Amino acid sequence: MFLIYCPYCEEHREEEEFHAKGQAHIARPADPEACSDEQWGDYLFFRDNPRGIHHELWVHAVGCRKFFNITRNTVSYEILETYRMGEQPRFTAEYPEGKPAEAAAARAEEVERQEGVKA
Repeated sequence: MFLIYCPYCEEHREEEEFHAKGQAHIARPADPEACSDEQWGDYLFFRDNPRGIHHELWVHAVGCRKFFNITRNTVSYEILETYRMGEQPRFTAEYPEGKPAEAAAARAEEVERQEGVKA
C-alpha cells in the first residue's frame, strides 16, 4: 500500500481512497459537429501509453470526491506530483527533473491572471 497526496484535502491518504480515470490534459474538439468519425473516434478511444513520465486524471472517491491530476513515472511507478485541475504540471518529458522555479512562478501568475484568484 502507498499514500497519495490529495491537493484539495491537502493530506496524504491511502491509495484505496482513489481511482485512476485515464490520461490527463485531453482537449475536447472545439467543434465536435465538424469532426470526422475518425477524429471523434481518436478523441474518445485513443490514449498515449508512454514509457516514463505520464499525466493521469484521478479522483479522490472516498474523500473530497474531486478530480485532480497526477504526474507519474510509468517505469518506476513513482508519483512525482499531484496538482489541481486547471494547473499545469511541473514535471514533463521535457523537464524530468521539474521546470525551473522562474518558469513555475510565471505559470502560477498566468493561472492567477486567468482565473482571478491566487494559485
